[in-house]
Amino acid sequence: MERAIADFLRAAAVPLTRSQVAQTAHRVAEAWSEDLLLGYGRDPAGEMASEEAPAGEGLVVLRDIAFHSMCVHHLLPFFGRAHVAYLPHRRLAGLSKIARIVDALARRLQVQEVLTEGIVDAIEASLEPRGAACVIEAEHMCVACRGIRKPGVRIITTRFTGRLAAGPRREEALRLLVPETAPR
Repeated sequence: MERAIADFLRAAAVPLTRSQVAQTAHRVAEAWSEDLLLGYGRDPAGEMASEEAPAGEGLVVLRDIAFHSMCVHHLLPFFGRAHVAYLPHRRLAGLSKIARIVDALARRLQVQEVLTEGIVDAIEASLEPRGAACVIEAEHMCVACRGIRKPGVRIITTRFTGRLAAGPRREEALRLLVPETAPR
């Protein structure tokens, strides 16, 4: 990876002899392999520990799970917040485990829609809930610093399954996941 990055820098006419960039290829390779793409070595569903769920019909909601990821189209970052809910059936997740799923999936090359779907898929695979939902709000550097150059634009993606896919449960989940969408 380091050699490929050095080749990229040379192709971009970046002089590699200056002291500021002499170690750039090494640093970039280290950042990508030890942090930005760490999610490929992790099984999101395997991050989940669970216990028996008590009887009841209440939603479990985690809001504002910060993440950063890399766009597969331009290799530029996107970052934001994931809001996740599920309606337990037989299993409850340890709450930190939901954030671990978000982290494991975010550290891959992808588009935001795939991240949103992957979070719900991992929750469904590991907990078999009555329904699951994810709303992601993110800012993409490919929108902010290239192309249309519009910083501050938030992209929102959603996925709702099972009993959260429609009706009153969807409305409840949406109101809890993104409170500013609730009618006043």
